[in-house]
Amino acid sequence: MVDAFAHPAGSVAVEVPGGAMAWSGTLLHIHIAPAASYEMEELREATCVAGRGIVGDRYFFGTGTYSPKPDVREVTLIEQEALDALVRNDPPLQGGPIQLLPVDHRRNLTVRGVPLNHLVGRRFRVGEVILRGGRLNFPCKYLEELLGSPVFLPLYNRSGLNCSIERGGVIRPGDPISLLDGTAD
Repeated sequence: MVDAFAHPAGSVAVEVPGGAMAWSGTLLHIHIAPAASYEMEELREATCVAGRGIVGDRYFFGTGTYSPKPDVREVTLIEQEALDALVRNDPPLQGGPIQLLPVDHRRNLTVRGVPLNHLVGRRFRVGEVILRGGRLNFPCKYLEELLGSPVFLPLYNRSGLNCSIERGGVIRPGDPISLLDGTAD
């Protein structure tokens, strides 16, 4: 596994000040699947383990579709705002509005108010858990096949963020999400 900061994008980003800093977000949903292609199930709370992932998830067990890939996928996040844009057909890259529910998008955490594209190489807190942004998660044809919906183009550049867990703990929907400034927490 390539550590989040060791990934080319993360190693460059961590050295560059800036990015979106004046924000606060909220964890809306937690989903896991026990193995590749299994249906996602929603959790009321989840235990995150540093270096492994969310207990019970396919990437925790190393059985996810992309587990053999050398980059980190301990936790994946997606913005609710991106899902809302699909419903508005914004931008109009598909034949019309697409409703992609949090249980459908195959990411572990659905968040609101979090600029995920700005968190590559950054540390941030979700409840008591500390994550490190790795690489942006790009949509894939696999997701289109599973859903039977043309989500590849509309999700391009806003399909979420792959993260590593720096400090584990329990997370719950409603937990606040905030950027860390690099100090020990």
